[in-house]
Amino acid sequence: MPARHQRLTDTTDELAAALAAIRADLGLDEAFPPEAIAEAEAFAAAPALPDADQTGVEFVTIDPDGSTDLDQALHIEREGEGFVVRYAIADVPAFVEPGGAIDTEARRRGQTMYAPDGRVPLHPPVVSEGAASLLEGQERGAYVWTMRLDARGDVVDTALERARVRSREQLTYVEAQERIDGGDAMLGLLRAVGELRIALEEAREGASLDMPEEEIAHEGERYVIERRVLLPVERWNAQISLMTGMEAATMMLRAKRGILRTMPQPPAGDVADFRREVEAIGEVWAEGEHYGAFLRRLDRAQPTTLAILQAARRLFRGASYEVLGDGSDASQLEQAAIGAPYAHTTAPLRRLVDRYVLAHCEAIANGRQIPQWASDGLEGLPEIMRSSGQVAGTLERESIDVVEIAVLRDRVGDAFDAVVVDARKDGATIQLIDPPTEASCATDAQPGERITVRLVEADLASRRLRFAQS
Repeated sequence: MPARHQRLTDTTDELAAALAAIRADLGLDEAFPPEAIAEAEAFAAAPALPDADQTGVEFVTIDPDGSTDLDQALHIEREGEGFVVRYAIADVPAFVEPGGAIDTEARRRGQTMYAPDGRVPLHPPVVSEGAASLLEGQERGAYVWTMRLDARGDVVDTALERARVRSREQLTYVEAQERIDGGDAMLGLLRAVGELRIALEEAREGASLDMPEEEIAHEGERYVIERRVLLPVERWNAQISLMTGMEAATMMLRAKRGILRTMPQPPAGDVADFRREVEAIGEVWAEGEHYGAFLRRLDRAQPTTLAILQAARRLFRGASYEVLGDGSDASQLEQAAIGAPYAHTTAPLRRLVDRYVLAHCEAIANGRQIPQWASDGLEGLPEIMRSSGQVAGTLERESIDVVEIAVLRDRVGDAFDAVVVDARKDGATIQLIDPPTEASCATDAQPGERITVRLVEADLASRRLRFAQS
C-alpha cells in the first residue's frame, strides 16, 4: 500500500516518546549486530567494482531532499523517433556475502522501515548511505538497465549488465522540476518518456494513489500538517522505475525463474463501496470510468481528494510475492494496479527482494546460469517480505495515528465532516474529509453515508482517537 509520506520537522518529548514506543512494540532497532557492522566496513573499505565501464554516461540521481541511500541513477537520450533509457541500480550484491552477517540480518529485517521521525535501515549505513549508494561524483558498481523505447514509449529492447558508473549530480525533485521547466535537454526527455508511459498505463487500466507528502510541524503548543502535492517530475520518475520492474518481470517470466510482485484485481464489492464513499464526499465519478483513470484526474490540492485517496486504499489490497516455476499460474501473476506483470528491482538498498531479482535478471539477460545464492535465496523470501511488509504497514499506520492525535488533540469538541467506511455492532470506522483521517466513531450510520461527527477524545499517551456522531 502506498505510504502517506509523513515527515516530522521536530517533536515534543511526548510525541517522540509515543513514536519510539511504537517501534519498541514492533521490536525494531536501528542497531546492527557487531559482526554485520564489521563485515560492512570491510566491504566498504575495498569495494569490488565490475570490469564494464559506463562512467562516461552522464547519470543523475533524483530523490527527496536530504536522501543519502541512493538506489537509482538515470540518463535518457533520443534515438531516432524513440529513446534510450539507462537506469543504474545500486550493486548491493557486491556488498553482501551469501549466508554472511549482513545477509542474515537483512533477511531478518526484510526492508527499511519508515516512520515520520526517522527510519530503521535494511543494511548498515556504511553500505546503504555510503559505499553502495550512487552518490554524486563517486565511482560505484551498478546494475545498468538499457531500455530502448519506440515513439509511443513501448520498450522494444532491454539489456542489463553490471558496470561502473559515476553520477554527475544529486538532484532533489524541486531542482529537477526547475531544470525541466527551464529547458534542460536530458531531463526534458524524462518528461517526454514519463508522459508516454502514463498514457500507456492508462491504456492498461493501471492505477496509482500518488499520495501527497505531509510535513508535520510544531508551532508553539500545537502541531499542524502542511501538505505538498507531488511535482510532475515525481510521477515521471516513478514511471521509469515501474517500466524497469515490468521489464524485470518479463525477463523472469520468459525464463520461468525468479520472483514477481503480484496484486489481485479489487473485488467488485470493494469498488462499489469506494464509489459510495466518493459520492458521499461529493466528487463526480462517471459510470464506466475505470478507478485508475478517476484517481489520475483528481486535483491533488483539494482536501476532498486526499479523503478520496485514503478511501481508495481498499482497492490496493492483497499485494504479495510469487516465486516462478514450471507450475506457475499465469493468471495469478499480474500486478493489477500496474496492469501488467511486475517485479521489485529498483530499490535494493531498501528492500531485500530486489537484490535477488537483480541477480536473476542479470544472469537471464546475459545467458548465464543464475547464481546459486540467488536461486536458493528465493526459499522463504515471499514470507519474509510479507512479514516485513506487515510490520512496515503497522509502523506506518500507528505512527500516522499518533501524529494525527497530536494534531487534533486541541480540537476536542470540534465538529468535522466525515464518511462512514464500515459499520460494526460497537460503532463504525469513519473517514474525515479534512484532515483526511480514519478513526473510530459511535454511530448507527451505514457505510457510504456522509455525517457530521464531534471529536470526543484525542489522547496521545493511550493512542486513542474517538469521535461521536453530532
